[in-house]
Amino acid sequence: MQKIIMFLFLIAISIWISVFSIDNKLQIIACDVGQGDAILIQKNTRQILIDGGPDGNVLYCLGKYMPFFDRTIELVILTHSDKDHVAGVVDVFKNYKIENFLTNDLDNPKFSNQYVEVLKNMVGGGGVQIIHPTINTQIRVGMMYLDIVHPTEDFVANKTNDYSIVAVLNYLNFKAIFVGDVENKVSDNISSNRKIGKVNYIKVNHHGSKNGLSEKLLKVLEPKIAVISVGKNNRYGHPHDEILQMLKTVNAKILRTDQVGDVIVTTDGEKIW
Repeated sequence: MQKIIMFLFLIAISIWISVFSIDNKLQIIACDVGQGDAILIQKNTRQILIDGGPDGNVLYCLGKYMPFFDRTIELVILTHSDKDHVAGVVDVFKNYKIENFLTNDLDNPKFSNQYVEVLKNMVGGGGVQIIHPTINTQIRVGMMYLDIVHPTEDFVANKTNDYSIVAVLNYLNFKAIFVGDVENKVSDNISSNRKIGKVNYIKVNHHGSKNGLSEKLLKVLEPKIAVISVGKNNRYGHPHDEILQMLKTVNAKILRTDQVGDVIVTTDGEKIW
């Protein structure tokens, strides 16, 4: 009995050591999920997950960076319903408790696919708070603040890419933008939104496609760090040289998941690592 008590005591001590050793800084982790997007943003034990990649590989990333005892994600954002963004979200819902789910209207037939149908069934009976954003939506997760700058309620497009939810993250004096897969015209349109301005970090549109990030938006943002989530030797030729050259003109540090794996950016709200 004494051995059992001692064993349980040691487990309890190790858990508390893990709790107090959690990095108090903000981390943005672009998970290496191949040709797709999955971005984990966390501070302490609060997480925001933007998209889930094309398969269950996102679970390896979450397991690697989230505290082992933390099985709750405060906010999941599905930027749009293409497979390379949505498929892994299904696996996340199966393995974690999700408190809030920010997504376009999944009942819209434009977004319908097998993964969306599974998600609808899971979310419907799971007690998850569903948020359908507009450009006036503001969300707070701990000390992390998100402003939604696209799409508007009356937005109409032919491509699901252009319905991507675009979010601006503010943490103290650090600012980042996550633009999903929106293409050139939408990039131009959101560049005039007063909530954008210069940023420290951009998740580059559409895996670095030449049809994504526009020069007009880039000139407004002037990002210090440009992260491209992209699969190695992908059949689309992403990222395109045009985008890489554009980013170099503003002296952005380019980091790619196909070259370095998971891209981790850490900040205390002032300095960036």
